[in-house]
Amino acid sequence: MSDTRISQRFAALKEEGRAGLVTFITAGDPDRDTSQAILNALPDAGADLIELGMPFSDPMADGPAIQAASLRAIGAGASMRRTLEMVTDFRKTDNETPIILMGYFNPVYAYGVDEFLTDAKQAGVDGLIIVDLPPEEGELRAPLAKAGIDFIYLTAPTTDDERLPTVVKSASGFIYYVSITGITGTASANVNDVADAVARIRKHTPLPVAVGFGIKTPEQAAAVGKVSDAVVVGSALVGQIADHLDENGRPAPGCADAVLGLVRDLSAGLRNGIAS
Repeated sequence: MSDTRISQRFAALKEEGRAGLVTFITAGDPDRDTSQAILNALPDAGADLIELGMPFSDPMADGPAIQAASLRAIGAGASMRRTLEMVTDFRKTDNETPIILMGYFNPVYAYGVDEFLTDAKQAGVDGLIIVDLPPEEGELRAPLAKAGIDFIYLTAPTTDDERLPTVVKSASGFIYYVSITGITGTASANVNDVADAVARIRKHTPLPVAVGFGIKTPEQAAAVGKVSDAVVVGSALVGQIADHLDENGRPAPGCADAVLGLVRDLSAGLRNGIAS
């Protein structure tokens, strides 16, 4: 395993004997300043790794919450270049917390793959998740490896033992297990089913396994954290932003604090193992 911020963080988590908290927000949601303030404060609130959504006008695999976040961000002037600028700003005060950009291939392609990878590396991006690019599409794999950026793949309950080796063979950083079928933010998985799925994935790869989709509460995070290497929370955090907007769609007082408060609660749940 290469020595990267991601591998270092998972090694530290293993040493601590706990699962990590991976938080997702959409870059530029609800506006640049508020989004940057949230991003910069996530590590102190308890985020171990950060997924930063790349705004896109047609996020087909995402549920209503993250779709709305993308549209809010784009409406406030978000772009790929501004997303990378947010990472650059974050790195001025934090050179340890891994940042993974997550989204769709279209914005990367429109930016220009080579230019994107150069700029992403320079900004301090550690990993990339492209939800609509299957492992068989090798367009990004070699350039990402050359740039030293981890390529993180999704697996799901529908990824059978025949396909799983193909997925994990191309992955680096960690494996993101999507614990439910369908769009984000709509349901929660059974923990026993998650435990079985994680055990099955681990038979095929030494990479850490992070579990996401449907985790909204400290209790759920603690339960899933007992059977995985990390838990991913996105829709619940994005929902906090949506719940703290004024009638004009602008962030109301306490918007950032509401997001960070939930992150603190989720982190406490994982650290304290509140689920029996």
